[in-house]
Amino acid sequence: MFSIFKKKQPVFDGDLSIIGTDMHSHLIPGIDDGSPDVETSIELIRGMMDLGYKKLITTPHLMIDLYPNNRQTITRGYEKLMAELKKQNINIEIQAAAEYFLDDHFDSLLEKKEPLLTLKNNLLLVEFSFASLPLDYKEKIFSIQLNGYKPVLAHPERYTYLHNKPEIYEELRNLGCLFQVNLLSLIGYYGKTVAQVADRFFKKQQIELLGSDLHHARHLQNLQSHFLRQKANEVASTLPLINSQL
Repeated sequence: MFSIFKKKQPVFDGDLSIIGTDMHSHLIPGIDDGSPDVETSIELIRGMMDLGYKKLITTPHLMIDLYPNNRQTITRGYEKLMAELKKQNINIEIQAAAEYFLDDHFDSLLEKKEPLLTLKNNLLLVEFSFASLPLDYKEKIFSIQLNGYKPVLAHPERYTYLHNKPEIYEELRNLGCLFQVNLLSLIGYYGKTVAQVADRFFKKQQIELLGSDLHHARHLQNLQSHFLRQKANEVASTLPLINSQL
Protein backbone atom coordinates (compact mmCIF):
# COMPACT_ATOMS: atom_id res chain seq x y z
CA MET A 1 0.00 0.00 0.00
CA PHE A 2 1.34 3.38 -1.01
CA SER A 3 1.35 6.20 1.48
CA ILE A 4 -0.76 9.21 0.57
CA PHE A 5 1.84 11.39 2.22
CA LYS A 6 4.83 12.60 0.26
CA LYS A 7 8.17 11.86 1.81
CA LYS A 8 9.98 14.93 3.00
CA GLN A 9 13.11 15.67 1.07
CA PRO A 10 16.19 15.54 3.30
CA VAL A 11 17.50 18.96 4.23
CA PHE A 12 20.93 19.62 2.79
CA ASP A 13 23.35 19.74 5.70
CA GLY A 14 26.71 20.21 3.98
CA ASP A 15 29.03 23.16 4.29
CA LEU A 16 31.04 25.13 1.70
CA SER A 17 34.26 23.16 2.07
CA ILE A 18 33.95 22.00 -1.55
CA ILE A 19 34.95 25.54 -2.58
CA GLY A 20 38.03 25.48 -0.36
CA THR A 21 39.22 29.07 -0.73
CA ASP A 22 37.10 32.19 -0.59
CA MET A 23 38.77 34.76 -2.83
CA HIS A 24 36.58 37.85 -2.44
CA SER A 25 35.81 39.49 0.90
CA HIS A 26 36.20 42.70 2.86
CA LEU A 27 37.62 41.60 6.20
CA ILE A 28 40.42 44.10 6.86
CA PRO A 29 38.89 46.44 9.43
CA GLY A 30 38.12 50.07 8.78
CA ILE A 31 39.52 50.62 5.30
CA ASP A 32 36.45 50.22 3.07
CA ASP A 33 32.74 49.39 3.33
CA GLY A 34 33.44 46.00 4.86
CA SER A 35 34.26 45.16 8.46
CA PRO A 36 34.43 48.33 10.59
CA ASP A 37 36.63 46.93 13.37
CA VAL A 38 38.80 43.98 14.38
CA GLU A 39 36.09 42.44 16.54
CA THR A 40 33.70 42.25 13.59
CA SER A 41 36.45 40.83 11.37
CA ILE A 42 37.08 38.05 13.88
CA GLU A 43 33.38 37.18 14.07
CA LEU A 44 33.12 37.02 10.27
CA ILE A 45 36.27 34.90 9.98
CA ARG A 46 35.00 32.45 12.60
CA GLY A 47 31.78 32.19 10.62
CA MET A 48 33.67 31.41 7.42
CA MET A 49 35.69 28.75 9.22
CA ASP A 50 32.45 27.18 10.45
CA LEU A 51 31.32 27.05 6.82
CA GLY A 52 34.32 24.90 5.98
CA TYR A 53 36.67 27.38 4.35
CA LYS A 54 40.38 26.59 4.72
CA LYS A 55 41.73 29.81 3.23
CA LEU A 56 40.45 33.36 2.85
CA ILE A 57 41.78 35.90 0.37
CA THR A 58 40.43 39.25 1.49
CA THR A 59 40.12 41.95 -1.16
CA PRO A 60 39.54 45.51 0.08
CA HIS A 61 38.30 48.02 -2.44
CA LEU A 62 40.85 50.20 -4.15
CA MET A 63 38.66 53.03 -5.40
CA ILE A 64 40.45 56.36 -5.20
CA ASP A 65 37.38 58.60 -4.66
CA LEU A 66 35.83 56.47 -1.89
CA TYR A 67 38.47 54.09 -0.57
CA PRO A 68 41.92 55.47 -1.43
CA ASN A 69 43.77 52.33 -0.45
CA ASN A 70 47.19 51.23 -1.63
CA ARG A 71 49.61 48.44 -0.86
CA GLN A 72 50.70 50.19 2.36
CA THR A 73 47.23 50.76 3.86
CA ILE A 74 46.18 47.22 2.99
CA THR A 75 49.35 45.69 4.41
CA ARG A 76 49.04 47.64 7.67
CA GLY A 77 45.42 46.56 8.12
CA TYR A 78 46.26 42.98 7.24
CA GLU A 79 49.09 42.85 9.80
CA LYS A 80 46.80 44.26 12.49
CA LEU A 81 44.20 41.62 11.72
CA MET A 82 46.74 38.80 11.68
CA ALA A 83 48.17 39.90 15.02
CA GLU A 84 44.71 39.62 16.61
CA LEU A 85 44.10 36.21 15.03
CA LYS A 86 47.40 35.00 16.46
CA LYS A 87 46.54 36.46 19.86
CA GLN A 88 43.23 34.57 19.87
CA ASN A 89 44.78 31.34 18.58
CA ILE A 90 42.62 31.35 15.45
CA ASN A 91 44.32 29.21 12.86
CA ILE A 92 43.29 29.86 9.27
CA GLU A 93 45.29 30.94 6.23
CA ILE A 94 44.49 34.51 5.23
CA GLN A 95 45.99 36.47 2.36
CA ALA A 96 45.45 40.10 1.35
CA ALA A 97 44.85 41.12 -2.26
CA ALA A 98 42.61 43.91 -3.57
CA GLU A 99 39.54 44.60 -5.67
CA TYR A 100 40.60 47.21 -8.22
CA PHE A 101 38.04 49.65 -9.57
CA LEU A 102 38.70 50.29 -13.24
CA ASP A 103 39.07 54.05 -13.40
CA ASP A 104 41.72 56.61 -14.36
CA HIS A 105 43.62 56.01 -11.11
CA PHE A 106 43.89 52.32 -11.95
CA ASP A 107 45.20 53.27 -15.40
CA SER A 108 47.89 55.36 -13.72
CA LEU A 109 48.94 52.43 -11.52
CA LEU A 110 49.52 50.36 -14.63
CA GLU A 111 51.35 53.18 -16.38
CA LYS A 112 53.68 53.61 -13.39
CA LYS A 113 54.21 49.83 -13.23
CA GLU A 114 53.07 49.73 -9.61
CA PRO A 115 53.11 46.11 -8.36
CA LEU A 116 49.49 45.15 -7.83
CA LEU A 117 48.03 42.86 -5.18
CA THR A 118 46.89 39.68 -6.91
CA LEU A 119 44.85 36.67 -5.85
CA LYS A 120 47.70 34.41 -6.93
CA ASN A 121 50.48 34.85 -9.44
CA ASN A 122 49.00 37.17 -12.09
CA LEU A 123 45.26 36.80 -11.26
CA LEU A 124 43.94 40.32 -10.68
CA LEU A 125 40.47 41.00 -9.25
CA VAL A 126 38.85 43.99 -10.95
CA GLU A 127 35.42 45.57 -10.93
CA PHE A 128 33.36 47.87 -13.12
CA SER A 129 31.15 50.70 -11.93
CA PHE A 130 27.62 49.63 -11.00
CA ALA A 131 26.33 52.64 -12.95
CA SER A 132 27.74 52.09 -16.43
CA LEU A 133 30.33 50.23 -18.43
CA PRO A 134 33.60 52.13 -18.94
CA LEU A 135 33.69 53.47 -22.48
CA ASP A 136 37.25 52.22 -22.81
CA TYR A 137 36.70 48.82 -21.16
CA LYS A 138 38.40 46.98 -24.01
CA GLU A 139 41.48 49.15 -23.72
CA LYS A 140 41.58 48.70 -19.94
CA ILE A 141 41.41 44.92 -20.21
CA PHE A 142 44.06 44.93 -22.92
CA SER A 143 46.30 47.11 -20.74
CA ILE A 144 45.86 44.71 -17.78
CA GLN A 145 47.03 41.85 -19.94
CA LEU A 146 49.83 43.88 -21.50
CA ASN A 147 51.17 44.40 -17.97
CA GLY A 148 51.24 40.66 -17.37
CA TYR A 149 48.01 40.23 -15.40
CA LYS A 150 44.99 38.02 -15.98
CA PRO A 151 41.74 39.93 -15.29
CA VAL A 152 39.20 38.32 -12.96
CA LEU A 153 35.98 40.29 -13.28
CA ALA A 154 34.20 40.58 -9.93
CA HIS A 155 30.47 39.80 -9.88
CA PRO A 156 29.67 40.37 -13.58
CA GLU A 157 26.12 39.22 -12.88
CA ARG A 158 25.53 42.35 -10.81
CA TYR A 159 26.14 44.86 -13.61
CA THR A 160 22.48 45.32 -14.47
CA TYR A 161 23.23 47.48 -17.51
CA LEU A 162 24.66 44.34 -19.14
CA HIS A 163 21.71 42.06 -18.42
CA ASN A 164 20.16 42.70 -21.82
CA LYS A 165 23.51 42.75 -23.60
CA PRO A 166 24.71 39.15 -23.55
CA GLU A 167 27.00 39.93 -26.48
CA ILE A 168 29.15 42.11 -24.18
CA TYR A 169 29.46 39.27 -21.68
CA GLU A 170 30.63 37.08 -24.56
CA GLU A 171 33.03 39.76 -25.67
CA LEU A 172 34.48 40.00 -22.17
CA ARG A 173 35.01 36.25 -22.20
CA ASN A 174 36.68 36.45 -25.59
CA LEU A 175 38.90 39.26 -24.33
CA GLY A 176 40.23 36.86 -21.68
CA CYS A 177 38.28 37.81 -18.55
CA LEU A 178 37.60 35.13 -15.97
CA PHE A 179 34.23 35.49 -14.23
CA GLN A 180 33.85 35.51 -10.44
CA VAL A 181 30.24 35.13 -9.34
CA ASN A 182 29.03 36.06 -5.87
CA LEU A 183 27.59 33.16 -3.91
CA LEU A 184 24.68 35.29 -2.75
CA SER A 185 23.76 36.02 -6.37
CA LEU A 186 22.85 32.34 -6.75
CA ILE A 187 19.91 32.68 -4.35
CA GLY A 188 18.54 36.06 -5.41
CA TYR A 189 20.04 38.13 -2.61
CA TYR A 190 20.70 41.00 -5.05
CA GLY A 191 17.46 40.50 -6.96
CA LYS A 192 15.76 38.11 -9.34
CA THR A 193 17.45 39.26 -12.55
CA VAL A 194 20.91 39.01 -10.98
CA ALA A 195 20.11 35.41 -9.99
CA GLN A 196 18.92 34.67 -13.52
CA VAL A 197 22.15 35.97 -15.05
CA ALA A 198 24.23 34.00 -12.53
CA ASP A 199 22.25 30.89 -13.47
CA ARG A 200 22.88 31.62 -17.15
CA PHE A 201 26.61 31.73 -16.46
CA PHE A 202 26.31 28.44 -14.58
CA LYS A 203 24.51 26.70 -17.40
CA LYS A 204 27.02 28.03 -19.96
CA GLN A 205 29.92 27.01 -17.70
CA GLN A 206 31.18 30.59 -17.57
CA ILE A 207 32.09 30.73 -13.87
CA GLU A 208 35.71 30.20 -12.88
CA LEU A 209 35.47 31.43 -9.29
CA LEU A 210 32.87 31.71 -6.54
CA GLY A 211 33.34 34.43 -3.94
CA SER A 212 31.45 35.42 -0.83
CA ASP A 213 31.99 39.20 -1.25
CA LEU A 214 31.53 39.15 2.52
CA HIS A 215 31.06 42.60 4.08
CA HIS A 216 28.96 42.13 7.22
CA ALA A 217 26.90 39.81 9.41
CA ARG A 218 23.86 39.88 7.12
CA HIS A 219 25.94 38.45 4.30
CA LEU A 220 27.26 35.74 6.61
CA GLN A 221 23.76 34.80 7.76
CA ASN A 222 22.68 34.29 4.15
CA LEU A 223 25.81 32.27 3.40
CA GLN A 224 24.82 29.98 6.27
CA SER A 225 21.37 29.26 4.84
CA HIS A 226 20.56 25.72 3.67
CA PHE A 227 19.41 27.02 0.29
CA LEU A 228 22.68 28.84 -0.35
CA ARG A 229 24.87 25.93 0.73
CA GLN A 230 22.88 23.50 -1.39
CA LYS A 231 23.03 25.72 -4.48
CA ALA A 232 26.73 26.46 -4.00
CA ASN A 233 27.55 22.76 -3.76
CA GLU A 234 25.57 22.11 -6.94
CA VAL A 235 27.59 24.72 -8.83
CA ALA A 236 30.94 23.76 -7.31
CA SER A 237 30.47 20.06 -7.99
CA THR A 238 29.48 20.72 -11.61
CA LEU A 239 31.98 23.34 -12.77
CA PRO A 240 35.80 23.17 -12.87
CA LEU A 241 36.23 26.09 -10.46
CA ILE A 242 39.76 27.24 -9.67
CA ASN A 243 39.15 28.40 -6.07
CA SER A 244 41.01 25.40 -4.66
CA GLN A 245 44.07 26.26 -6.76
CA LEU A 246 44.54 29.64 -5.07
